[in-house]
Amino acid sequence: MSASEDTDLERLSELARDRGLRMCVAESLTSGGLASTVGAGENASEWFAGGIVAYFTEVKERVLGLTPGTDPTSAECAEQLATGALRLFDADIAVSTTGVGGPDPQGGHPPGTVYLGWATAEGAGHRRLALTGGPEEVLDASVDAAVRLLAFHAEGLRPAGPRRGAEQSEDSASQ
Repeated sequence: MSASEDTDLERLSELARDRGLRMCVAESLTSGGLASTVGAGENASEWFAGGIVAYFTEVKERVLGLTPGTDPTSAECAEQLATGALRLFDADIAVSTTGVGGPDPQGGHPPGTVYLGWATAEGAGHRRLALTGGPEEVLDASVDAAVRLLAFHAEGLRPAGPRRGAEQSEDSASQ
């Protein structure tokens, strides 16, 4: 783990814990590397709902709600994967990864073409990355950027209200 990734993960852990946020990931490109990194965050068992790795298009469609015919290396795909994960994990923030790790082009996209998707209750969006280097460097840089994206969106969220399935307060239980 790089020093910047370590710092970003510390900040992400702190934000999740302090604000009572639930986070999740959906991965194609990074093959579980993002979930592994996020899951190593401090007290992750309290805020990291989980992740899903989906390479096959039919799995992305069936499990995450990807619209059939969507280019798997696109902003639309990244956003739909994040939105599907948000719903699947009943989370506050989701980030997804999709793209071409290399070394060869795929589907008309050059190696290093990466899309990160994000979703919250307020909306969804994406970031396009044009990375250089071999497959391992592209994957590492993608994970780094995805952790930073999670932390960025966690910064913008207010503390969560009563959690889904959480114990009721004494006031509401006595009514």
